[in-house]
Amino acid sequence: MTTGIDFGTTNSVVAQWNGDDVEVLALDSEHLEDEWFYPSFEYLFPTIAGESSLRLGTLFGWEAKLRSNRVIEACKRMLASDGGVQLRDRRVSATTVAAGVFRAMRERAVSNLTTIDSAVITVPANAKGGARYRTRAAARAAGIAVKTLLNEPTAAALSYMHDIQEEGTIMVFDWGGGTIDVTVLEHKDGVFEERASRGVTQLGGLEIDKKLRELIVRKIGKEPELSAEENRQFELAVERTKIRLSTEESVLTRIPGSSKLIEVTRPELEEQIRHLVEAALQPARMCLNDLGMDPTGITDILMIGGTSQMPCVRRAVERMMDTETVPAEICHPMTAVARGAAIAAAIMDGELDSILQVSSMYALGTTAKRNSDGRRVFSEIIKPRSPLPTREHKNYTPLKDYQPELKIEIWEADPAKELHDPENFQLTTLHVRYPELLPRNEASFTLEYTYKDDGLLHVKATLDRDGRVLVDQEISDFTHGQTLSIKEIKREMAILDGLSRTASSPGVQPKPPVPKPPKSRPPAPAAAPAKAVGSGRRFVVDGSNIAWLGRDARAGDMPSFARLLSAVEALKAQYPGSQVDVIVDAALAHQVSQSDRRELEKSIRAGVVAQVPAGTEGKADRLVVMLAERKNAIIVSNDSFKELQSEFPWLLTPGRMLGVSNAGGEWIFLQRKPVRPRRRISGNT
Repeated sequence: MTTGIDFGTTNSVVAQWNGDDVEVLALDSEHLEDEWFYPSFEYLFPTIAGESSLRLGTLFGWEAKLRSNRVIEACKRMLASDGGVQLRDRRVSATTVAAGVFRAMRERAVSNLTTIDSAVITVPANAKGGARYRTRAAARAAGIAVKTLLNEPTAAALSYMHDIQEEGTIMVFDWGGGTIDVTVLEHKDGVFEERASRGVTQLGGLEIDKKLRELIVRKIGKEPELSAEENRQFELAVERTKIRLSTEESVLTRIPGSSKLIEVTRPELEEQIRHLVEAALQPARMCLNDLGMDPTGITDILMIGGTSQMPCVRRAVERMMDTETVPAEICHPMTAVARGAAIAAAIMDGELDSILQVSSMYALGTTAKRNSDGRRVFSEIIKPRSPLPTREHKNYTPLKDYQPELKIEIWEADPAKELHDPENFQLTTLHVRYPELLPRNEASFTLEYTYKDDGLLHVKATLDRDGRVLVDQEISDFTHGQTLSIKEIKREMAILDGLSRTASSPGVQPKPPVPKPPKSRPPAPAAAPAKAVGSGRRFVVDGSNIAWLGRDARAGDMPSFARLLSAVEALKAQYPGSQVDVIVDAALAHQVSQSDRRELEKSIRAGVVAQVPAGTEGKADRLVVMLAERKNAIIVSNDSFKELQSEFPWLLTPGRMLGVSNAGGEWIFLQRKPVRPRRRISGNT
């Protein structure tokens, strides 16, 4: 399947192109617990590894987040240096933990009847070379071929423009769990150009959680004495409090091991994190300064990431920019990046007739000694922001006569910085042997780099005197310094396996899902995605649509109310305890057979089916959509509701609709999205 992965600091999201549009996958929703049912959370796969005293092996995703005694959070953040991570009595690299997360997502996809063999994977716009290559290595070690690494802001903008189809200057304010990145992009003639990008690492939801915990502890009067398990529960309670305060004015937080409740209000939290919000605005100001632009030059502002959805953050951005941000109903903060990555993958696979121009973020080259002072410097071969694929070459001469071998260092760097600047990154070292000993003036060679749009680099060195090839190699592993080879990562992954890799392994029974959110939970916004298929409990069935399934009025067929009832019973059996409302239009009673009509009228009188009165504007379609909006329910229908999509844009939100089919007498319900007219899109990264 054509796949896009938003590999986030605290949460990851996977989306796939289905031939008509993008579907966001609820990979791990069965492990969500009652108190974590919030809009769109079913699409999140926590980028977390964990240990449990009750389970062998390493846990990932929601299991790791909610059922671990000890968690390793933000493993993506650690990819900047690939530091070691302690798991039980063993130490593994951060890249290996990230590979475990990728593999867990891939395995969950199989259990959801799909596959992830290759993908476009997103990275922060300001991610350094080391983090980019370790992300690629982690995915490859997990069995996922990386089509390309796409900058997160570009992916979000691609998702937005896929729906809106307008040109303009877009600011992407991406504030998630780990970092704040602000990017300004120009969308013109179907091409995206990143014009400016600024960010702050280690400023995100994790930092807000710390400040909220400080506030709660201050209200308690002292740091509570907690066991390791109770401390983990306290961390989760703090995070839930933060999430709830985005929709509630005050929240009561229980301290683990105590019956004491602490009230936290939204104004208190906003005051506690005011300096963090102000710090998050700085990258936006810097982008405008870099471009010599004032806020009026920005056409649209996309708010991406969970932290960006806090009311005080939206207000601060809108106040600074003196304009409204794009509503979450149009550009969903939690899924837009994954959607954009899936669209990019569809373009690369030729499933969308569009152009996606991938470019290199940094310069690629080698090292050489400067004649003037003998210092080692970066020698650029491929310029930064070069459109990919590209091929460039440069000539070099050895420093000494009769050298049997040369070491060629492969670097990704900024030509304006010193070679060993922390932002520069040595990928690997190639050893080049001369076929014979030569004086230096006869030993010159041409070094050619071919950089493909999948991010793989091919290096070729040719002897100038006779054209003999000294090295011809694809750089598949980047093994300088702390960066492990794919083989080494796979070896370490065996440590993560323990005795079980997933909840579906033999002998391990997953905790049953809790399909019903607590009654105290405030209603979700109308445009928020409904719960994932498999965990939702409210459905609105487009009865007339299903009654006509497989029937053709032009051929004289009649709709079947009996088949509609059969489908509804199958739906209830598949989702026990769910609430199902069935809506039919007034005409159905005159279209079905005589026996069906009696059953239909009986069902209407009993309240099993609701019939729309004749003459109702929009007929049954409007009532189906309005009822689903009011109940935050999933619509069961094969209709696309095209005439209602502009009025109810949430219809296009992933997870709001189930399609229906009958195969061999079995009813099958699968996630779908309303079909829209195909549009021509393109992107440039």
